[in-house]
Amino acid sequence: MKEHPRHARPHITRDENLIFERSSSGKCGVDLPSPEVPAASAAELLGDDLCRNDIPGFPEVSELEVIRHFTRLSTWNYGVDTGLYPLGSCTMKYNPRINEVVARLEGLATDHPYAPAELTQGCLKILYDTARCLAEITGMDAVSLQPSAGAQGELSGILMIQACLADRGDPRKYILIPDSAHGTNPASVTTSGYQVRNLKSDAHGCLDLAELDGAMTEEVAGLMLTNPNTLGIFEVRIREICELVHRKGGLVYMDGANMNALVGVARPADFGVDVMHLNLHKTFTTPHGGGGPGSGPVAVKKVLEPYLPSPMVILSADGTYSLDYNRPKSIGRVRAFYGNFGMVVRALAFIAANGGEGLLQSTRDAVLNANYVMCRLQDLYDLPYNEPCMHECVLSDRRQATRGVHTVDIAKRLIDYGFHPYTTAFPLIVPGAMMIEPTESASKEELDEFIEAMRNIAEEVEEDPEFVLKAPHSTRVSRLDEATAARKPILRWKP
Repeated sequence: MKEHPRHARPHITRDENLIFERSSSGKCGVDLPSPEVPAASAAELLGDDLCRNDIPGFPEVSELEVIRHFTRLSTWNYGVDTGLYPLGSCTMKYNPRINEVVARLEGLATDHPYAPAELTQGCLKILYDTARCLAEITGMDAVSLQPSAGAQGELSGILMIQACLADRGDPRKYILIPDSAHGTNPASVTTSGYQVRNLKSDAHGCLDLAELDGAMTEEVAGLMLTNPNTLGIFEVRIREICELVHRKGGLVYMDGANMNALVGVARPADFGVDVMHLNLHKTFTTPHGGGGPGSGPVAVKKVLEPYLPSPMVILSADGTYSLDYNRPKSIGRVRAFYGNFGMVVRALAFIAANGGEGLLQSTRDAVLNANYVMCRLQDLYDLPYNEPCMHECVLSDRRQATRGVHTVDIAKRLIDYGFHPYTTAFPLIVPGAMMIEPTESASKEELDEFIEAMRNIAEEVEEDPEFVLKAPHSTRVSRLDEATAARKPILRWKP
């Protein structure tokens, strides 16, 4: 095995039995003194059918054994607090700890969502101010914070397009989506009742304008576009794209999942987008690793404002906040209460702490970091689209595949070097894709260590491809049969 780059070390490899296997009859975590009052019978108080004498298989261990067991298990995880997460902002962008403190403040974490408006003016102001900030950042006219994730924001946006066109007496059948789109895009379109028509990307990785012109018929309701796209490339002809769609009676939806490459630099409304969603966890640092909770606010131009989810927070002339349910054209409620309020609090804390200059600096750092990684690796890894990237770069395994090594093998080997793998095999239009998104959070020293690891792996592929194919070598669990693990998972311990 080659030596690891400076500072990178293998993961902890100590084996750990299950807590059930550590059980020894008679042990207990806490030995309480006898009560000073007469003991009560649970069976008499609750009934025999609700009580049992013991729990079969319940582990009997000491307090220290429990603490050490779970503390050791916690060290097996790789998280944003452990090191670089080139998988991207999608899951593990750094979340400042002060945001957690703010979200847990009494009055924010404890207020009931059905409390009267006069008792929740502070919470309503947070919702109102966050929507106002997002409107300013995107250039849009109105924002709903209800959608609980990006995909729900997508669905809400498409439903609003559908409602608007129905009001015009011009219902249509299709939504156009480029072949580089996120997988949630066609899913949202199909769920809404529209049908999907795909568009091919051009040689530069961008939307082919001629193909869009041919596909944009009177049956097409609109275009769903990610910008920057999933190749990390900005759609430089976005104004022409939006104008073409509008000229033919359609509307433009922008998947704002990659908005962390634009904040403070460009506003989607200014280049013609009608509706978009934001992922607060990607752009404004709310924890999302492990599946949530998230937040996917949807922002619209005036033409779609009547259709936003209901209710909306409004500010009255007397300075008080309230919820407006009188929205006859609204697509209705898409989420219980008013969205994931805790995520909104964290996002507003991040926006307020950074201010305009700080958000702009985050965007610049994210773009700089991605371009730095791309430039330092493109001599050893294939660069399928030789264009400046935005917040993420996409390489491919084309050179390494000639030695029998593919993107997933390189990703597994990265684990031996102490890094979480990048995103493998996405976007789908790049065979053997290696999507790397360092975010603005990574330092140059950390990026250099990651780059050194990737360069070492490229050399290993040339010298001994079998060694890379069997990676990881230093982890507690070696290479899994991933098909069997996915299709026949063993999730329950049996003695």
